[in-house]
Amino acid sequence: MSTAPVKLAIGDAAPAFDLPTAGGGRVTLEELRGAPAVIWFYPAANTSLCTRQACDLRDNHQMFLDAGYRVVGISPDPVEALDRFVAEQDLPYTLASDESHQTMAAYGAWGEKNMYGRIVEGTIRSTFAIDAEGELTLVKYRVGTPKHIDLLRTTLAL
Repeated sequence: MSTAPVKLAIGDAAPAFDLPTAGGGRVTLEELRGAPAVIWFYPAANTSLCTRQACDLRDNHQMFLDAGYRVVGISPDPVEALDRFVAEQDLPYTLASDESHQTMAAYGAWGEKNMYGRIVEGTIRSTFAIDAEGELTLVKYRVGTPKHIDLLRTTLAL
């Protein structure tokens, strides 16, 4: 069994990261500075709940842009799987690959979870908002997919 995951809180500094993205680029926390961002961690591209969450974010992407937010999704998928996900679902925001799970662990989004009655280690569906200075303004672990957009709309006053 692994150690207890990190639990971040509002007001904490967002952990730094540097990850490869769909389309061949990279995304870093430093690059996101200067504007707010929403970072969401999800278990796997092209699975039912993750696709629903990704498409909800796609369908509401303009709301985030209008408020100045950049949206970044992070999963343990390899970049090739993210490229397919972006193409198949027409996703307009950045998807990043964290195959090593280091960024997910730094955010507390990797660890033990109950999956169909079994304890497994994996991605804990989580969402964070970061202000322009890199401070966390929203921390939500175990995000419910159907309520994800409403949570963001209400909490971030979008």
